[in-house]
Amino acid sequence: KGKCPEDGWDESTIELFLHELAIMDSNNFLGNCGVGEREGRVVSGLVARRHYRLIHGIGRSGDISAVQPKAAGSSLLNKLTNLVVLDIIKLAGVRTVANCFVVPMATGMSLTLCFLTLRHKRPKAKYIIWPRIDQKSCFKSMITAGFEPVVIENALEGDELRTDLEAVEAKIKALGAENILCVHSTTSCFAPRVPDRLEELAVICANYGIPHIVNNAYGVQSSKCMHLIQQGARVGRIDAFVQSLDKNFMVPVGGAIIAGFNESFIQEISKMYPGRASASPSLDVLITLLSLGTSGYKKLLKERKEMFSYLSSELKKLADSHNERLLDTPHNPISLAMSLKNLDESNDAAVTQLGSMLFTRQVSGARVVPCGSVQTVNNYTFKGFMSHANDYPCAYLNAASAIGIKKQDVDVFLKRLDKCLKTFRKEAKQEKSINEVSDSNAASERLED
Repeated sequence: KGKCPEDGWDESTIELFLHELAIMDSNNFLGNCGVGEREGRVVSGLVARRHYRLIHGIGRSGDISAVQPKAAGSSLLNKLTNLVVLDIIKLAGVRTVANCFVVPMATGMSLTLCFLTLRHKRPKAKYIIWPRIDQKSCFKSMITAGFEPVVIENALEGDELRTDLEAVEAKIKALGAENILCVHSTTSCFAPRVPDRLEELAVICANYGIPHIVNNAYGVQSSKCMHLIQQGARVGRIDAFVQSLDKNFMVPVGGAIIAGFNESFIQEISKMYPGRASASPSLDVLITLLSLGTSGYKKLLKERKEMFSYLSSELKKLADSHNERLLDTPHNPISLAMSLKNLDESNDAAVTQLGSMLFTRQVSGARVVPCGSVQTVNNYTFKGFMSHANDYPCAYLNAASAIGIKKQDVDVFLKRLDKCLKTFRKEAKQEKSINEVSDSNAASERLED
């Protein structure tokens, strides 16, 4: 039926299924005689077993989604994976998605492929409108495709950084719609930045006849991010949205899903991919989804939401105990931010030092963002880099509740963060006492003089 099974399969059933697919590929035929340059020859038995003897990859030289006659099993695997993933995207909230395909590239290069496909439709266009998000791969995806990013600074609303819609529209009028390749928006992001105003951007794109590409990197796991995409497509224009396999489905890095509401445009993107492609990302995500089933994936989504609420409440308590605060970012459904004002005021290096302390204590994924850092990426200079704004009011620490997180992860993180912050407070008190003694001694010496 081309749908993900409701109940997950056991490992032996999945392996039997993969072996059945593999024996449909010509390199595994008993009497096969290969005289070409690409015949699925693998010298290492370990490598062959690692790939379940599915060696031919996917697609043909002209289309990553095309069927390869001498690799019927691999071609079937590719078709089934794309259908199963499409079913999961609908389950996650984008009900009207028309087509999608798995591509063996991470999110940044997959976005580049989308931009290169649009180039043929808009040959005069040289600019991409990009509401700022301080993450290098999505920025470099535009540079690599040969376009000029037009950075739209975010508007500060309370603690949140939100899309400046007036600035977007003003820039479209200034540059001319025909000179703009697309608007490149973002859903999943680090707090205090929140998902872009997708509905409003989609309406602007529809009104000016400009394509709209959405970076939905780890948004499949969030019903709010998926709802924004669904609503944007309903009221305006969204041409494609791109999401990572590893972040949303807990598989190794190296794959992404390109999806959209116009079947022919998604097919155009798949035809833009040059040559055949590795089947590994497709194989990984198919195995994962067959083992989970829709019930298993729904359970993971539900647990993630519950852990977000738990992380939010516990991080707020910790922040209050250290005279800091959990930043108010209700529009961000995955990432949280806690202020580090006391650290920032006491010592310029203390904020980055906290990040190092957490990392050496085996806390991964927490981002510590100081004020005022400057970074140049491909000759573009960003002030306040990592904070998504030139002058965010305070330094802060990020933590995210992503799919697969457990209560133990949250508890251990909070315990170690608390210990690190207490160490800083203790050192600050000692330094203050030393300074007070020094000031007192200096005052005594002046009186004696």
